[in-house]
Amino acid sequence: MSDYINEIKNLMGQADSLSSTTPVQIIACLTYTVLCAAIIYCIYRFFYRGACYSENFAVLLVLVTLTTAMIILTISSSVGLALGTIGALSIIRFRSAIKDPLDVGFLFWAVVVGLTTGAGMVPFAVLGSVFIAVVYILLTFLRTSRGTYLLVVRYKDDASEDVKRIISSLKGRLKNKSVYKEENELTVQIRFRGTDTPFLTELNALSGVSSAVLVEFTGE
Repeated sequence: MSDYINEIKNLMGQADSLSSTTPVQIIACLTYTVLCAAIIYCIYRFFYRGACYSENFAVLLVLVTLTTAMIILTISSSVGLALGTIGALSIIRFRSAIKDPLDVGFLFWAVVVGLTTGAGMVPFAVLGSVFIAVVYILLTFLRTSRGTYLLVVRYKDDASEDVKRIISSLKGRLKNKSVYKEENELTVQIRFRGTDTPFLTELNALSGVSSAVLVEFTGE
């Protein structure tokens, strides 16, 4: 019986600790959370290098950061709420597929920021977000200095020797070859710096080449 009474007192103490959180503290926590979420949003929007930018996903990052901070702020003073939240989240199923692997990193970044700000570790959240942003920007510039592309060429049999000569000079990697009744199609992965593409003009000038298309390769 005494153990039961002590347990009730502990729960009441946790409830008092939770109720002692003032609105000013809550607003301050959420303000710092929005600041960190804005960093994540801007980095995702202005330095995204995937196939298709999604504004909805960028907004989702902000919402996930704020929601995580609210959850941590709520359950940090109550074991009962913590267990209840874990049970509620365990029944949630996410059906949307994430196409770009980098989106997983941004989503995890948003969750971690929400965890740290909700736990009161605001300096760690702000400095960590700035540091991650700087590292990501540097990696983005290093990655875009030499891009990876897919070169798709459609040509007839009489132009095969000239096409192979130009492609071999690019030192590309053959990804696919399709043979049709009147034409052939080659897909080659190549890497080069800059935006000058004289080989496209050279390929299109060949007799028997119907098209030469260059597409940025993002791994999707």
